[in-house]
Amino acid sequence: MRLTFDADVEAFRAEFAAFLEANLPEEAEAAERSRSTGHVPGWARRWQRSQFDAGWLLPGNPPEYGGRNATVLQQYVHVEELSRRRICRSYNPQGVGIIAASLLSFGTEEQKLRWAVPILRAEITAALGMSEPGAGSDLASLRTRAEPKGDHFLVNGQKVWTSGAHDADVLLTFVRTDPDAPKHRGISVLLIPTDGPGVTRRPFASYTGPEDKDFNEVFFENVRVPAGNLVGPLNEGWRVANGSLGHERTLMWLGEAERLDAVMRDFTPATALDKDWYATLVMDLQALRLLGSAALARAARGEQDVPALSVLKVFGSEAAQRALERALEASGPDGLVHPAATAPYHHMSFDDDSASWFNRFARSFGGTIAGGTSEIQRTIIAERVLGLPRR
Repeated sequence: MRLTFDADVEAFRAEFAAFLEANLPEEAEAAERSRSTGHVPGWARRWQRSQFDAGWLLPGNPPEYGGRNATVLQQYVHVEELSRRRICRSYNPQGVGIIAASLLSFGTEEQKLRWAVPILRAEITAALGMSEPGAGSDLASLRTRAEPKGDHFLVNGQKVWTSGAHDADVLLTFVRTDPDAPKHRGISVLLIPTDGPGVTRRPFASYTGPEDKDFNEVFFENVRVPAGNLVGPLNEGWRVANGSLGHERTLMWLGEAERLDAVMRDFTPATALDKDWYATLVMDLQALRLLGSAALARAARGEQDVPALSVLKVFGSEAAQRALERALEASGPDGLVHPAATAPYHHMSFDDDSASWFNRFARSFGGTIAGGTSEIQRTIIAERVLGLPRR
């Protein structure tokens, strides 16, 4: 395996690095911090807009949508340059990475202009309304109803774990429009503005601390949603959901590699036991990068191997979680002190990336849940990679 890039890819990397050097906001400018994944401070909105206008926000997109039609390998080095500098692309990650991308794939031209472009330019922010009290990772069990009423839908129901909803302007919401259809059918997707009558958002704290209020309960009571806010065909929301969670799947493993690399950089082993698990961390990171590079090479050749990417998802997220658990244990009681700093502060990254070991370990569980739980990924691996029969 050749782990180097051709001259055109390296030139692309150098051009992006030069853009970062010339345009990255100064630390003093970034004093106001994001309070949720739906809240983007003014300076961060300007930064995201500058990336969009220069084609560096999502390089794989066409220029009119914040990109420059970059190849898979060029997109890889773009993410790599952000990661090594601890720079987050957007403080509204679901809005940019999932919701706007879904609108570009499934939305009408009007929806792209009215919703996707403003999200990408940080003029508005968006949150993802999927999970419900009785339908967490099992989207097909959702019960939020949307009744077609001619020129609008009437929505009733509840969502939960909706990250950043209290600060977001719009929700990409999965609803049931045909209650008599089989579970995986009869689901549709609506864009629901959060300031409309009947929409109630209630943020609640996570177990990392009472100040961490990103999660929300969202209630819909006779909410009128224009029929033009339907994303994709009626009753084909399952296809939209698969597309929503599949965006950037080829590079999803890079986030876990970055997390492993951060633990390796931020933790100094002292005892023989610490050095033993630290060596495992180094090997896990190397294995993940090698497996990821092989998947990247297949993607660059135009080969689709989505099931195999589940291997990367499970291995990367669980290796990062194990490493953070070991770092927390090795730190003893000090690891539970919160708030605390375990890495140098960087104004262009999420503050949680340098928080206490307890905070970092607690947040690692999101990696084994978001984008498909480890249990779901193992089922995909068993059936579609290993060819095992269904029970």
